[in-house]
Amino acid sequence: MKTKAILLTAICVSATALAAPKPAPVRASTETASADTDWAMHGLDPGETRFSPLAGIDATNVARLGVAWSADFDARTLRGVEATPIVVDGVMYVSGPWSVVMALDARTGRVLWRYDPQVDGATARRGCCDVVNRGVAYADGKVFLGAFDGRLIALDAKTGHEVWSIQTTDRDRNYTITGAPRIVKNRVIIGNGGAEYGVRGYVTAYDVATGKQAWRFYTVPGDPAKGFENKAMEMAAGTWSGKWWKVGGGGTAWDSMAYDPELDLLYIGVGNGGPWDRTVRSAGKGDNLFVSSIVAIRPETGEYVWHFQEVPGDEWDYTATQHMILADLEIGGRTRKVLMQAPKNGYFYVLDRATGEFISGTPYVPLNWSKGLDPKTGRPDIVPAARYAESGAPWLGLPSPAGGHSWQPMSYDPSRRLVFLPTAEMPYGYVSAKPGSFAYDPRGWNTGQDPAASSMPEDPKVRAQIRAMMKGALVAWDPVAGRRVWSVPMPLPWNGGVLSTAGGVVFQGNGTGEFAAYAADSGRKLWSVNLGSGIVAAPVTYRIKGVQYVSVAVGWGGILPLNMGEALKDAVGPRVNRIVTFRLDGKAPYALPPVDPKVLPPLPASAGDPRQVDEGRTLFHVRCWMCHGDTAVNHGGVPNLRYSQAITDPQMFAAFVLQGVAEPQGMPNFAKDLTAAQAEAIRTYVVKRALDLKADPDAP
Repeated sequence: MKTKAILLTAICVSATALAAPKPAPVRASTETASADTDWAMHGLDPGETRFSPLAGIDATNVARLGVAWSADFDARTLRGVEATPIVVDGVMYVSGPWSVVMALDARTGRVLWRYDPQVDGATARRGCCDVVNRGVAYADGKVFLGAFDGRLIALDAKTGHEVWSIQTTDRDRNYTITGAPRIVKNRVIIGNGGAEYGVRGYVTAYDVATGKQAWRFYTVPGDPAKGFENKAMEMAAGTWSGKWWKVGGGGTAWDSMAYDPELDLLYIGVGNGGPWDRTVRSAGKGDNLFVSSIVAIRPETGEYVWHFQEVPGDEWDYTATQHMILADLEIGGRTRKVLMQAPKNGYFYVLDRATGEFISGTPYVPLNWSKGLDPKTGRPDIVPAARYAESGAPWLGLPSPAGGHSWQPMSYDPSRRLVFLPTAEMPYGYVSAKPGSFAYDPRGWNTGQDPAASSMPEDPKVRAQIRAMMKGALVAWDPVAGRRVWSVPMPLPWNGGVLSTAGGVVFQGNGTGEFAAYAADSGRKLWSVNLGSGIVAAPVTYRIKGVQYVSVAVGWGGILPLNMGEALKDAVGPRVNRIVTFRLDGKAPYALPPVDPKVLPPLPASAGDPRQVDEGRTLFHVRCWMCHGDTAVNHGGVPNLRYSQAITDPQMFAAFVLQGVAEPQGMPNFAKDLTAAQAEAIRTYVVKRALDLKADPDAP
């Protein structure tokens, strides 16, 4: 088998202020022992440092933290919770699965209102990475939500009633929104996702008061025959070949943005190309701007200013959508205004944020796709074998498409000049589809990969070897020296975002359900608590009436739990979608969610005809693996099919797959994609994988 050969191959590893017309004040600048302090912006401040000046909770007393309150989301299904809560004038606004928003009393957890945008369950198939939402924005008495189905919605902050709603995407295309909006002056700005589904990325700004569109900036060029929107798109088109526009091109800006009020520049992180395979996307040629780039634009007009491309001609899903932090650093004897990012590709970048000039880039995790970066330009020296689409040979890459660091926010402590970031180490086997075999699928993924050939081998011993290579850590990084200062190993490669404070404490949750505090200067664990379900969101802290609180959204999910369960054997969840808030000497009761025992259904002695099972394996990795996991191993918010009663009954299985009985809950109806015989083949393959698990109970 191709993949097994890859996986056994030796790996070469190289080591305006951001505010609205009437913004909620961030009172950190006048810090006193009693002043109320909000968390009014996604990243706390315009530079998105996620560093709080609050010091009431510090290394000497953090062990006294206890639960102040908790509140559960009322979502239709238990899916991932990735939101950063927003706290303004004593009220917390937080989003959950299916773009549901809650407003709560930030002192007590009392629910003030709840808003459900009623996202159609059928849209779940349009998203690669769970029906998640990373948070809302606040300005001028309104809460702004980017809904999963592409709507931008303004809500009255006091009542939760809709003020206006705008469809920001073409509903006939596979766009989604999972990122948090940003507010700059009188603009609310939102991107979108869908690069693997055949879309063209863009970012749009709308008037805060009315929802009227102010500008739209495309991140990749469209059809030249239709003309270019601006000179930036004309310039970018010169880096593409073939007829890229027919499959969209990708480049979606699905998460990170930051803003510098002094320079009046908005920074946008741009995603991967679509399809991944550059021979399909761009005839195997060109850098493909602005794929895998950071782009600086004017926030009032959308005018292009500069760009820096991290991965020219990306073929590995190495997005530049990861969290960006703005700071001033002493480098080479002078103060530099910098932008910092640890994107998926494994390099930690420091750029001049005024000009886009490359300052430094150092590996923060093991990587093997590049020999290094040009010290003047930052352009990578790409290893020839990594161009798997051109060579036609399978290639085992580090990092994986999940990245050395994914969307989970990092944090920068200016007093210690350290960035705290969650990292992951995972290999991935890239295998292109046979030359000439790619055909655009409007209802599925379009990576240009051979999903069956690039899947995990089913040999338990080989799987165990691969699993041992999958690691996670909380890392303290010196961005000037380009090195790790300390590192805390994590049980899993998929963990929560990070908060740091003036109290010298770093907070992070992880995939086992542990929420912990670490000493900022050493990484020593100071305190931890089990919250009963895996955590991926980033915590926040705020103060009301002299009391400092720390809050985190709990709810296991996202892309890795859905499609790479092999890496997450010890993950806990999903068991609950919940907001948990702590204070010193908090005494509120906290009930751990119940544990649902995993019991295999009654299984036959064998799965049946090996040819049918093999056909099912291929079909499963075309239609099912994105949600139900590579080789049917998942730990996300959708059923782990190996434990499902439905696999024991062909008619019951067909009801889910071909009749759409669970479509309101997000299970797609594949009646247009699969025949009855093909659905049955998939069922036999899942039965085979359940039998494998029965024979090896220690497997994930």
